[in-house]
Amino acid sequence: MTAIRDRFWLWGHESGSHNSSWGLPAASRMTPAEAAWYMGIPNLIMVRYDGRPSPPYPQYALALRPLQQVVWSVVGAGGQTAQAERDHVLDLARRERNITGVMMDDFFRRPAGTEDTGVLAVSELQALREQLQGLELWVVLYDHQLGLPVERHLALCDRVSFWTWEARHLAQLERHFESVEKLAPGSRKVLGCYMWDYGTGKPMPLDLMQQQCEAGLRWLRQGRIEGMIFLASCICDLELEAVEWTRQWIATVGGQAL
Repeated sequence: MTAIRDRFWLWGHESGSHNSSWGLPAASRMTPAEAAWYMGIPNLIMVRYDGRPSPPYPQYALALRPLQQVVWSVVGAGGQTAQAERDHVLDLARRERNITGVMMDDFFRRPAGTEDTGVLAVSELQALREQLQGLELWVVLYDHQLGLPVERHLALCDRVSFWTWEARHLAQLERHFESVEKLAPGSRKVLGCYMWDYGTGKPMPLDLMQQQCEAGLRWLRQGRIEGMIFLASCICDLELEAVEWTRQWIATVGGQAL
């Protein structure tokens, strides 16, 4: 039996990654592995943030071995990437059996009308795909990027994770997600759920947290999405209302059959 919980992912950063930004009320000490255990989420996406963690990664991956699946970034926060880092992550994936994919964070960032909208050109992305050897290629797409020429890049991605940057725009979540389905008809979709309103540096309103979670659960059951991601591990020990509500919601729905 596949449980709802099996389709949940935690977005992971090294502990304390957001301590100096985003308007958070306190400093975090929680590691990605601790946060996954605390939230009751069996899968994790590990993303390099502000240069952390720095290679080599095997000791970081060791703490994540009990998780069902791990996806590791080859394009980190802010769109940072290098061939040496991508090679290192691919080597790590060959060593760790539960690494099933690679993530490209903040990938689309160039103005509409340019030849290449992605951090990697289409030709570079195709070359990366040829190195994956069965790993899934994930990418981040934000609501404010829906007007960019992203179709050629998305066609090369196995999973598209869709994020609403400012909480107030969750009112258009259904309409925006329909646009994602049209932009990437051949890619599997994953709904990204912020537990803090990073776009404004304020707490995520509980009604909007509930709205995105309930939409994601409905789309999971309908087969419109393959999973949900909750961001981020480095705020899970701050006793934020949205985090604690989400934790209880996961405990309530996670064991239900999909």
